[in-house]
Amino acid sequence: MDWPGLMRAGLHQLRLTPAAFWALTPAELALMLGGTSGGARPLARAGLSELMARFPDETGERSDE
Repeated sequence: MDWPGLMRAGLHQLRLTPAAFWALTPAELALMLGGTSGGARPLARAGLSELMARFPDETGERSDE
């Protein structure tokens, strides 16, 4: 771990207090610095199409009476 670099980023770039910096998990700090945790990637067109097929919008009108 590059603690000096992480501390500079947290305390100077993000302007966190020392207590707030040390209360963060590494995943939270990474997210605040613009990264993603767990290697998650944005949803691509194929993934969206699969979700739309699995969970289609309801059709027809609903009666709220």
